[in-house]
Amino acid sequence: MWRLSEDQAIVITTDFFTPVVDTPYEYGAIAAANSLSDVYAMGGRPFLALNIAALPDNLPAEISSEILRGGAEKAREAGVVIAGGHTVKDKEPKFGLVAIGFVHPQKIISKGGLKPGEVLVLTKPLGGGVTTTALKQEKAEETHIKEAIEWMSRLNKAAGQLAVEFGARGGTDITGFGFLGHAAEMAEASGVSLQIDFSALPFLSGARKYAEQGIFPGGAFDNKGHFEGSVQFSDLDEPSQMLLFDPQTSGGLLFGVAREKLSALEARAKELNQPIWVVGEARQGKGIEVR
Repeated sequence: MWRLSEDQAIVITTDFFTPVVDTPYEYGAIAAANSLSDVYAMGGRPFLALNIAALPDNLPAEISSEILRGGAEKAREAGVVIAGGHTVKDKEPKFGLVAIGFVHPQKIISKGGLKPGEVLVLTKPLGGGVTTTALKQEKAEETHIKEAIEWMSRLNKAAGQLAVEFGARGGTDITGFGFLGHAAEMAEASGVSLQIDFSALPFLSGARKYAEQGIFPGGAFDNKGHFEGSVQFSDLDEPSQMLLFDPQTSGGLLFGVAREKLSALEARAKELNQPIWVVGEARQGKGIEVR
C-alpha cells in the first residue's frame, strides 16, 4: 500500500495457485476472485490487473484459453481491466493476477484495527478446503462441488463495500490460514481477544461430512499446529475444530463493526444481496475462545 496524496492511496497485491477444481473456466474465475479479494479486504476498489500464468507445453489451447477467459470475465464483473500479463512454461498449471486498486488513506482496513466491543461479521461459508480435497480424492458429491464453486467464484466486492460503508477498520479475508489462523492474526495485531460462537458459523453443505471422514488438505494440519496455542475450545469435537483450521480458497471477509451499527448493516447487506453472519465479538484480553 502506498499513499499518493491526502485522499488517495494505491494497493498492489498478487496471488496465484494450482487448480482447485477440474473445470478450467471456473478455475480461472476462482483464481481471479481470490486475487482481487486482498484489495477488497483492505477497503480498496480494484481497477487494474495483470495475468500471471504458468502453463504446460502439452496443455490444449482450448483449456488455457478457458482459464484466461474465466479470469477475464470475473475481472470484468469487478469493473477491472486486465491490461496484460506474463506467461511461462511449467509442468503444472498456475494462474492468478497482480491486482491494483485505490483506497482512501483514512478508510484503510487492516488486521490491527479491531476494537473491543465490536461484533465480528463473516461474508462467506467455510469448508472450501475439505470440499475441494474431497473432489481431488473423487469422493465429493456433485451438488457440493457446485456449491463450493459458486462461493469461491463470488467476488468480495459487496462485502468490501459493506465494511467500508459501516466504518470497519479491522478486517481480513479468510484464505490459506483458515478461519482461526486469520482470526488469530487479527486478534494479535489488534491487541484484543476474540470470542467465537461456533453455532453461528456458516459451512458448505458437505463440509461436515468430509470433515468426519478426515478429508482435509495438508495445510489444515499445518494451520492447527501453528495457531492452536492461541485458541481455547469449549466442548468442540475434533472434526469441528479442524474445520476452523481448514484452508480456504477465495474465502469471505471477516471484519469488525460497532454493535450499534449492526441492524443498519444487516439491512444494507440485504439491499446489496450480500449474505452475512455475525459469528462473535472482540473483547479485552488475548487469544481466541470458541464456544
